[in-house]
Amino acid sequence: MALQIYKKGQGFYTRVGTAAGVGILTAMGCWALSNTLSGYEYPTPDVKTSVQYGVPALVLIILGSVIYWILNRPNVADFMIATEGEMKKVSWSTKKEIIASTKVVIFVVVLMGLLLSGVDLIFMWFFKWINVLQV
Repeated sequence: MALQIYKKGQGFYTRVGTAAGVGILTAMGCWALSNTLSGYEYPTPDVKTSVQYGVPALVLIILGSVIYWILNRPNVADFMIATEGEMKKVSWSTKKEIIASTKVVIFVVVLMGLLLSGVDLIFMWFFKWINVLQV
């Protein structure tokens, strides 16, 4: 039985990106599992090696198959194809607009920080003045 890809060629980047992201998470989980399994005591070094690397490899193979199966289901694949189509319709901001927006955000954050610091100092002075704070 050959592996068939549902609607091959459509939604390629979305499918590959999703598969890569989930694959990286799965590989990181298998690496953590391998590290966890290395902390246990085993009867022989051969058993330790087999368990420490064999179990995560088996989990990786099984989860890889499940990921392929899920991403190749018609309803999931159609969703990803539609998502990629919608993303192509988006009007993305230019680099100049992003830089200008970032400058505005940084300015507002600094201004709010200064304002809140000033209000905090005023309250601190007030509470010292009415003898609520004893510093």
